[in-house]
Amino acid sequence: MTTRIETLISKMPQNFEAALITQQPSRFYLLNLDTSDAGMVLVTRDESYFIIDSRYIEVAEKNVTSATVVLEKKPLEQVYDILKKHGIKSLCLENTASLAFAATVAKAMPDITLDTSSTLADTLDEMRVIKDESEIAAITMAQKITDDCFEYILGIIKPGMREIDLALQMEVFMRSHGAQKLAFPTIFVAGAKTSLPHGEPDENVIKDGDFITMDFGANYNGYCADMTRTVAVGSISDKQKNVYDTVLAAQLKACAGIKAGMKGDACDAIARDVINAAGYEGKFGHGLGHSLGIEIHENPRFSPAYPGIIPCGAIMSIEPGIYLAGEFGVRIEDTVLVRENDVQILAKSDKNLIIIH
Repeated sequence: MTTRIETLISKMPQNFEAALITQQPSRFYLLNLDTSDAGMVLVTRDESYFIIDSRYIEVAEKNVTSATVVLEKKPLEQVYDILKKHGIKSLCLENTASLAFAATVAKAMPDITLDTSSTLADTLDEMRVIKDESEIAAITMAQKITDDCFEYILGIIKPGMREIDLALQMEVFMRSHGAQKLAFPTIFVAGAKTSLPHGEPDENVIKDGDFITMDFGANYNGYCADMTRTVAVGSISDKQKNVYDTVLAAQLKACAGIKAGMKGDACDAIARDVINAAGYEGKFGHGLGHSLGIEIHENPRFSPAYPGIIPCGAIMSIEPGIYLAGEFGVRIEDTVLVRENDVQILAKSDKNLIIIH
């Protein structure tokens, strides 16, 4: 089986000699090992190396099979020595690393030509767009934990409870049911705060007549799920029902209409046209969705500003919303696998309006 490092080498330009990868998502992608902010992957055409400090050396030696594990002592000196050993004169860096790091590398290796263009980072991003079977399995499991959490929290929510307490209970549930961590900080907001797409849970108390928006996801084996559900408490107004039904119609139409090979802006338009036609133009301020995997927000995107092609095998969110400032908001989101002729919805949770009594 071809390793991801071998695939990276095959996709780099013909004059490629070596690359130094330091960004956590890229290191994890290449090695399938999370060492937080520690370690560097040095890729050459002849051999690849993972230079890592003593905190992670044991786990690296046990789990890393696609690179030679090297105990970190003086890392840039070690990188320089390896480059000299292989007769390498040029080194690619990720342009997502800091300018300070690039300057430090240049100072440590004055006779090595550094390529700080977007080539390396763009190549890694391109590789990460299409998920393989192991990645799809991890995201599917993350989504199952997320779905199970939604079912659990529906049985807990009651008027008088605080947003922050319920968000904490969701985190405890996901972590105790297989999630290594959260995919991102849970959004759990009620009442007028639901008009804030990225509102934060606080001591706000749930009341009868509130919408509650929950945007959350588990992280399983390094991969994220992302789901949003809006539910109601007690009784709601005709206006609330109309907005919910509009968002649901937009979301369902997008799920039914998107397929591989479409442009990101055209996918976005499927849902946006439904919302605009219902009289809520300008109330859906963000894009329809984004890719996700190791990071919660990756490329490509479903957005009016993204004309790029959405490929088969990408995992995306589909999340239209309507936000009425000072009143309420509604968002409904699923994670989906883009296929040749349709999308496979990974989320299993009900999207019809749930009213908690």
